[in-house]
Amino acid sequence: MKNKLKKYQEKRDFNKTKEPKGKQKNSKGKLCFVVQHHLASKDHFDFRLEYNGVLKSWAVPKGPSYNPKDKRLAILVEDHPIAYKDFEGTIPKGEYGGGTVMLWDEGTYEIIGNFKKDFQKGSLKFILQGKRLKGKFALVHLEDNNWLLIKDKDEYANYKDLSKFKTSIRTKRTMQQITLGKEKNSKDMLEGIKITNPDKIMYKEGKVTKLDIIKYYQKVAKRMLPYVENRIISTIRCPEGINKEQFFKKHLDNKIGLKQINLKNKNNLKEDYYYITDIKGLITEAQRNSVEFHIWGSKVDNLNNPDYMVFDLDPDEKLSLAKLREGVRDLKSILDDLNLKSYLKTSGGKGYHIVVPINYDTNWVNFRQVAKDIAKLMETKWPDKYVANMRKQKRKGKIFIDWVRNTKSSTSVAPYSLRARKNAPVSMPIKWSELDKVKPNEITIKEAIKRLRRKDPWEDFFN
Repeated sequence: MKNKLKKYQEKRDFNKTKEPKGKQKNSKGKLCFVVQHHLASKDHFDFRLEYNGVLKSWAVPKGPSYNPKDKRLAILVEDHPIAYKDFEGTIPKGEYGGGTVMLWDEGTYEIIGNFKKDFQKGSLKFILQGKRLKGKFALVHLEDNNWLLIKDKDEYANYKDLSKFKTSIRTKRTMQQITLGKEKNSKDMLEGIKITNPDKIMYKEGKVTKLDIIKYYQKVAKRMLPYVENRIISTIRCPEGINKEQFFKKHLDNKIGLKQINLKNKNNLKEDYYYITDIKGLITEAQRNSVEFHIWGSKVDNLNNPDYMVFDLDPDEKLSLAKLREGVRDLKSILDDLNLKSYLKTSGGKGYHIVVPINYDTNWVNFRQVAKDIAKLMETKWPDKYVANMRKQKRKGKIFIDWVRNTKSSTSVAPYSLRARKNAPVSMPIKWSELDKVKPNEITIKEAIKRLRRKDPWEDFFN
């Protein structure tokens, strides 16, 4: 097989750069695309489409546009390995492409026509299914390595002003934060934050210490932060461990990695809330005995546009695990029928959570109504099994489809959060195929750490 990555590999010294050396792979299933903002000697965007085991790549000086009138120059460069779709960081000065690389958008795409033939003809058409880029686009060949990237006229034409997106689609960091290496390693982070009472027992069962909890959040941060960063949070704090007094905290008392935001509450009175901005915030909260993290369904820069819907399946205590799992499957079938992609996680308690990313603009009133309608549909379709009413007396022998947390200022437990319950369980993202294998409170802190070695079951959540 011809080594399509030879040119790519010859240009780079992999002892000096953290870019993946990579290898050709057989492309299976949906094809991916990625756009990386690359602040090198010249500021530009790299547009990459998976094809035949590599990423076909173009440098786009001005970046993509939703305006069909904008014909953006796209310069064909060497093929990159598919592993490059996960690269974000700095390429050392003096090395090829030296500078900062940020993951600006990612997702899947569909080719319209035949990639090989159309590429040779110099006219590629495709549909992007990204977080920021959606709809039909075309790449048209001019001469030599020069192409044009053009938005086709469809329902997404002039959809968004792309210049406002300044952060990583995956880590939410800015270019400056990536340049400064804000995602520090464990040793650096624990040296930089003063840890008090590290040996304090927080969970009697398993003798989980405060330092164990801090190290857990350190290890899980890369996966957890995209769901927690820049969302208003509340935490459950356990100053003397989970078996003693616990309290719900939603006000800022420390500024390392955290920011405050003032909002009017239900009584029209100003109240201060806070949110995590980076890994430091997660670690300092753990240092202050925060065990559980609960998040809003919208981000601080778009508070009135929710993007994270959650359903908690809360079973009557006498209901079997088999019935609960049947309920999860029934709810997934409803969401599938509505073309809503859903993800599964354990609650760390007695139920499961189903989470639905919402990637279109909506408001809280409509958002709440959709969640309620879905729960009501479950109740109407299977009245002997499910209830959408939160009153205890209504739940006997049934599963409560808890939709009420899909309201502005309500929170739900964050993916990867520990729970302040016996044995240190985690609200852990799992694959749909694991539903019949994993109990709602089965994944504990030690098992969660082991699972980080596996492929992320929610890796396409933000696509």
